[in-house]
Amino acid sequence: MKIETSNLEVIAVRTSQYPTDNRNEFLLCGRSNVGKSSFINTLLQRKNYAHTSSKPGKTQTLNFYLCNDSFYLVDVPGYGYASVSKEQQRKFGLMIEEYIKSRENLKAVFLLVDFRHKPDQNDVLMYNYLKYYEIPTIIVATKFDKVKEKDKVKAEKQLIETLNVQENDKVVLFSSITKKGREEIYNILSSYNELEG
Repeated sequence: MKIETSNLEVIAVRTSQYPTDNRNEFLLCGRSNVGKSSFINTLLQRKNYAHTSSKPGKTQTLNFYLCNDSFYLVDVPGYGYASVSKEQQRKFGLMIEEYIKSRENLKAVFLLVDFRHKPDQNDVLMYNYLKYYEIPTIIVATKFDKVKEKDKVKAEKQLIETLNVQENDKVVLFSSITKKGREEIYNILSSYNELEG
């Protein structure tokens, strides 16, 4: 599978604004500046479709990208960015929580973690939260190309141990520069959509 067509179909801040067409949905979440926009652009094979920014905290809504006219990738605000006020962070948190808890179309979550750094407390909290609600989670280790070859095995081990990744959850090593991991993501999306089909 590859994503042939994509369109930012719905921008939502509350449940009443979510799509009503009952297609499968896959949530993309991670810290601000983890490379979420680059991840989306790589999957959609479109340059700067999701707005990449040197200033984290750009996404402030739930953005539903309709792919191949059959499923949605749902981008949510990044967490853990200090320049966003506490009140705004709380609003983002509630918005994401409402979506995760109420959305039956949600099939899996892609949790993006920066491969260069040990997952932080926010990453661990997010992963544990998803596991509490028993949501299938794929850990996407972004910026894989930025880690020296000799450090890659250690970085992967650190990521798996810090998050305490469960056996049935996958870790995908990903680079928007080299496109490493893109085919693997396509295969994961494809397998979920085939199960439904």
